Amino acid sequence: MQLTIKRIAHTDEGTFGVLIGTYGTPFALTIERPWLNNRSGESCIPTGTYTCRRVQSPHFGDTFEVTDVPDRTHILFHKGNLMEDSHGCIVIGEQFGRLSGRAAVLSSKAGYNEFKSITNAVDSFPLEIIDA
Repeated sequence: MQLTIKRIAHTDEGTFGVLIGTYGTPFALTIERPWLNNRSGESCIPTGTYTCRRVQSPHFGDTFEVTDVPDRTHILFHKGNLMEDSHGCIVIGEQFGRLSGRAAVLSSKAGYNEFKSITNAVDSFPLEIIDA
């Protein structure tokens, strides 16, 4: 199994992407913080290929951590809506929209549950992050 995030927009309100499954089928959307030179907790992660490993987060429970990111740790997949929910992580949703006047991913619980269903049988997977 491999997942891909194809980033489709970079704005001051976030970095927006499409989460694509093994067979090239999009199944969810993502929001990350804007590119800020890979600063921990403040930036989206650089494009590239990484290994994601299942972890037990004290705050988010059973999820996956993106590993091997230069100078970064604790990059998780989790629910949320706005880029401020990210803190350098990848937030998953089902649709793009506006929340409190800000760009957001909506239906995060549904999107995250789909991600969990797809990754249910694995403890790790490769993640490729590309720009459109």
